[in-house]
Amino acid sequence: MSVTGLIQGLNAFHSDYFTTNRALFERLSNGQTPEVLFITCSDSRIDPCLITQSQPGELFVMRNVGNIIPSYGAASSAEAAGVEYAVAGVGVRDIIVCGHSHCGAMKGLLQIGTLSEQMPLVYDWLKRHGEATRRLVLDNYAHVEPERLLKIAIEQNVLTQIENLETYPVVRSKLHSGQLNLHAWMYEIETGKVFAYDAGLRQFTLLRQRSFPVPDPLITTIPA
Repeated sequence: MSVTGLIQGLNAFHSDYFTTNRALFERLSNGQTPEVLFITCSDSRIDPCLITQSQPGELFVMRNVGNIIPSYGAASSAEAAGVEYAVAGVGVRDIIVCGHSHCGAMKGLLQIGTLSEQMPLVYDWLKRHGEATRRLVLDNYAHVEPERLLKIAIEQNVLTQIENLETYPVVRSKLHSGQLNLHAWMYEIETGKVFAYDAGLRQFTLLRQRSFPVPDPLITTIPA
């Protein structure tokens, strides 16, 4: 869509949707209270609010190349600040990391050597924060055919980000007290289906009625 098309959309939004839902936006002007932090890729084919049918104010959304959250202390980043603000400031009760099929970032991660000259900034981002996923996939699944290998990389990358989230002090604290849940999702563009990681089955399964919070084996409840 061109900028002209975007402006036409803005005009339609204001004259139709905004006018019809003016009370909602007036209420939102007084503050936000989303219950979910939704972390996903910058890919233009993914719209978190569309696929979840969420209204304005219901999702706190973070997006970047490859839906990557660096581990705590790995870098002074907008991602770290966003996680901390969502949990400690906004008070979300669930964090969803949602990867997607045909992810260009994961394709690049599996062939990272070709990126260094063409897209040096993308190369640096993936090399610094995607190495754990790359190493796991190539060391354990090198025999798998390329299409299946990409799917494995996408899923393992989501699980890596869940592990990285658990290194954040504010996340650890909320997990310990039962005030926060982490969810690993994968959106399939061509079917519109979403799959959630089921730790009991150790695989991503079709998401129907409920999600499966990823349990943290390091969290233990200590009696007072």
